[in-house]
Amino acid sequence: MKIYKIIGLMSGTSLDGLDLAYCHIWEKKGTWQFEIKETKSIKYSTEMLNTLKNAIDLSAEKLIELHNTYGTWLGEQVLTFVNDYSLAVDYIASHGHTTHHRPEMGLTFQVGSGQHLANACGIKVICDFRTNDLALGGQGAPLVPIGDSIFFSQHDFCLNLGGISNISFDVKEKRIAYDIGLANMILNYITRKVDLEYDEDGKLARKGKINKTMLERLNGLEYYLLPHPKSIGYEWFLAEVVPIVEDTKDTLENLLHTSIHHICDKVAQQIQLNFKHNNQELLVTGGGALNSFLTETLQAKLGETTTVVVPEKIIIEFKEALVFALMGVLRVEQLTNVLSSVTGAKKDSSSGVLFIPN
Repeated sequence: MKIYKIIGLMSGTSLDGLDLAYCHIWEKKGTWQFEIKETKSIKYSTEMLNTLKNAIDLSAEKLIELHNTYGTWLGEQVLTFVNDYSLAVDYIASHGHTTHHRPEMGLTFQVGSGQHLANACGIKVICDFRTNDLALGGQGAPLVPIGDSIFFSQHDFCLNLGGISNISFDVKEKRIAYDIGLANMILNYITRKVDLEYDEDGKLARKGKINKTMLERLNGLEYYLLPHPKSIGYEWFLAEVVPIVEDTKDTLENLLHTSIHHICDKVAQQIQLNFKHNNQELLVTGGGALNSFLTETLQAKLGETTTVVVPEKIIIEFKEALVFALMGVLRVEQLTNVLSSVTGAKKDSSSGVLFIPN
């Protein structure tokens, strides 16, 4: 039995930092199984956070420079991780950090050059998981649903609350997934106004009240009316959401409280639209799952038919890194790792590019 020893790397739109998950992944009797052996989260420095956040405004030359330097930085973090835990590693599977996402233009870009990463750590790297799907006419996103389908299919719905909220579930034995809308991206944008990285456990939001005008404007965003497949990026957030936040003159607590009600309204709406049965389960992962005010608000809006399931912390925090590790394994095996039923592409694909260290 072949056991793949692989490190998944994930940097999300919430800009919390870099997640590394050293995983063992193997197939037994036709079923893929995993064990997360070691993990590490690296917070971005203020300089790195601002660089990645503002990368959308860089010239082509500066963007490519960032692509290369960030790739080297990723490799250096991997090398430290490997040495600290004396890890035996077959591959690195890296998502990179999305700076541009305009699928309607056939365009997506994740900084973090695979060759620079491989050279810096001396380990084979699989990355660039999105481009092939765009070339096949897809959105290039979401990608995590392949992991939901393979590792977490016992739950009726899988919700990830990262910078963006996205959901996946089965419809007639096909996996469907799409970006619902906002999650930590708006919450962190608000807290950073007072130099706070995030609202721990939703304590500030819990003290607030709903600003009805802000809630109506957020709930009325045009994106929510679009059919799936659909996905959003930082460009959409800057153009459509930031003006609403900036126009709303209210307390920090009320801005956060209102944003959480908006996030939960839109998630609950999608669960109700795709109702399966009483006693259905919604698995919630990503940073938002650690916000108890958010999960309590979501449970209240869903009512008794749906149970919000918050798993162990290692799954909450490292599920996406785990899934990219899985995607790397599937690429090596030349098996499907991007689902056309999710992205809208012409066909399923085995996506990702292999880089050999020099």
